[in-house]
Amino acid sequence: MQIGMLGPFEVRTDDGGWADVPGARLRGLLIALALKPGHVVPKASLVDWIWGEHLPAGATNALQRLVSRLRKALPDGVVESRPDGYRLAVEPDAVDAVRFERLVIAGQACTEDASRRVRLLREALELWRGAAMQDVALQDSAAFDAAVGRFEGLRLTATEERFDAEITLGRGAERVTELTDLVAAHPLRERFVAALMRALVAAGRDSEALLVYQRAREALADALGADPSPELSAVHLALLRGELGRRETSRRTNLRAELTTFVGRGADTAAVRELIAGHRLTTVTGPGGSGKTRLATETARTLLGELPDGAWLVELAAIGADGDVAQAALAGLGLRDALLGGAPNAELTDRIVAAIREREALLILDNCEHVIESAASFAHRVLGECRGLRILATSREPLGITGEALWPVEPLALPEGDAGPGEIESSPAVQLLRDRAGAVRRDLAVDAPTLATMVRVCRALDGMPLAIELAAARLRTMSVDQLAGRLDDRFRLLTGGSPTALPRHKTLRAAVDWSWELLTDAERRVLRRLSVFSGGASLEAAERVCAGDAVEQEQVLELLTTLAEKSLLLAEGDSAPRYRMLGTIKEYAGHRLAEAGESVLARHAHLAYFTELTETAEPHLRRAEQLDWLATLGAEHDNIASAMRGALAAGEAQAAMRLAAGAGWYWWLSGHKTEGMELITAATRTPGEVTDDVRATVYGLVVLFVTSGPGDEHQAAEWIHKAYRFSRRSPGGHPLIGFVAPLERMLQAPDAFLPAFEPLLDDEDPWARAGPAAPGQDADRARP
Repeated sequence: MQIGMLGPFEVRTDDGGWADVPGARLRGLLIALALKPGHVVPKASLVDWIWGEHLPAGATNALQRLVSRLRKALPDGVVESRPDGYRLAVEPDAVDAVRFERLVIAGQACTEDASRRVRLLREALELWRGAAMQDVALQDSAAFDAAVGRFEGLRLTATEERFDAEITLGRGAERVTELTDLVAAHPLRERFVAALMRALVAAGRDSEALLVYQRAREALADALGADPSPELSAVHLALLRGELGRRETSRRTNLRAELTTFVGRGADTAAVRELIAGHRLTTVTGPGGSGKTRLATETARTLLGELPDGAWLVELAAIGADGDVAQAALAGLGLRDALLGGAPNAELTDRIVAAIREREALLILDNCEHVIESAASFAHRVLGECRGLRILATSREPLGITGEALWPVEPLALPEGDAGPGEIESSPAVQLLRDRAGAVRRDLAVDAPTLATMVRVCRALDGMPLAIELAAARLRTMSVDQLAGRLDDRFRLLTGGSPTALPRHKTLRAAVDWSWELLTDAERRVLRRLSVFSGGASLEAAERVCAGDAVEQEQVLELLTTLAEKSLLLAEGDSAPRYRMLGTIKEYAGHRLAEAGESVLARHAHLAYFTELTETAEPHLRRAEQLDWLATLGAEHDNIASAMRGALAAGEAQAAMRLAAGAGWYWWLSGHKTEGMELITAATRTPGEVTDDVRATVYGLVVLFVTSGPGDEHQAAEWIHKAYRFSRRSPGGHPLIGFVAPLERMLQAPDAFLPAFEPLLDDEDPWARAGPAAPGQDADRARP
């Protein structure tokens, strides 16, 4: 169904026929719903739209009757009821007014491509067939009248912008007649006047252009008692100086045209635009390779039409840590020293301020992290004295100035684990890989298996744009499967950056090296030691594992904070934040840990902490506080498993068995029985000295695992015998040990089930007195 309201009202059905919607109120109701296609329009809004201040008695019932009539006039199912309103089930482009507005917005965004701007605005204006909603007259409806006025105003604005773009393309002489008619119809629209003046000059009719200005000035004085605006006066002055006919206009930006598409950051661009509109200093932060610079420049491009003095990129990456930010700004702004205001011996910042004090421009300070203090000082100074200036900075950490708005750049979104082919193809990370891969491999097939492998690649690279682009470059000589199989050595593999890129963007390692070199010694120690964690670290764990060697435990929190501010850590969670690294940063930090000779030391600290944690939690898992401690250990599941595997790999029998003794009960209760059994039995097979009490407890855990479900009875008996042998050497201790002797007696005399367990009724431990599940009984039915 197609709905036309930009002219005579009409409704065309899918079969090519016309729907008859009689009456102003019925048409008004359809227009109200059509202006928000696919969205629920509240009943109160509809009532206000149709009746205004003159509400009928029982307005809600009157609306329902009107909706019922509309449903009869339209195809079935088009008007849907919702608890709070009604919804028109049509596509947005099926409504000419909605399509018009979308095309105008798209055209306004084409600041660098005048030809496309003209095409979009022409397409938008061609949708008009007359006055907006010309045969729909809703009496006393202020909302309806406002909508009509808005569309008519937007039509005029689109017409103005279309002519501006056409004149920019050198078509001014061809548009004189149209513009003359528009100025006659709208003598107070100064943009039409200015466009006609430019068109006349392009046609060699300078004197007529001067007459047009004179008539406009008189019309403004007569109608409004006002002088022409500064913009129209500037066109007049340029005409008097002979400058108006020049095709070459002054530069309004130094942003370079990009050679690649901008993928997956539409929402970020809109958000940064909004921040720039509301704040004079906005900083885009994020780790190296996340696409901060590209996001900043693409956002600035969308703003060029709104910045009288343009957008200017100041590249700071090339200057040293003690480099002059003001000198870089001078180069970025394209100002020659001889043209700067102020005394010749004045400081450069003072002279830049004098030169741009009255400008309305956007300054992009790119890559501030290595000159953060100088950049902050420069930004604070020029923003304080240049009221029309806005700054968009990119940095791996904030500038730290009061009033600064921050936008952290996240990795590109990855598809969910159960995503289908359509969702995979539309995910930004996969889109980027496909786009860049398609540029180097035209024969690259994108079938379901290839897409699945691409998802693996993007996940391994954390959705980081630089890493994905470097990976795509490798596809010149590798298959996608080969690429995915070699990402465990990503720093050696991803080295094929563009020769024109910044040195730190040519390889993945160089990108992380740049951040590493900017850290203090203490920050480096903490970052590399954090690499031993899996699944993130709590503050308490980080303080224990990362302290030592000139890093005091009370310093760790501050160092974690600075690392998070420098985009090397993610602080996740509100009540109790966990600190996590992206996979690339974690792997890099692990290499640095090995280089520092701290791998074993850090692993032992990590193992000691989680052994202590599990031993502390273990008795509570058999008490009323079980759920709280299960949640605590659940958050550390990956760390416990990695600590266990590290001890097993190192052949540390006592450490592995001790951790197994602490964590076994958690694995059993939390639904990780298979993993727990695998790790516990691996610990029992590790050669080395183990104390009898630990071995007895672990064997008791194995018995628990083996006997808590269907299994091999011979295997269960074997473990019970082993546990019984060691429990005799270590009486007391863990409550599980107390069950070993009764189980052994049961094996010897199966009929003695109850008598075998009677000694436990006097045990000090309440869990032991309550009794576990009997052998072969479902563990979920055990008494607490």
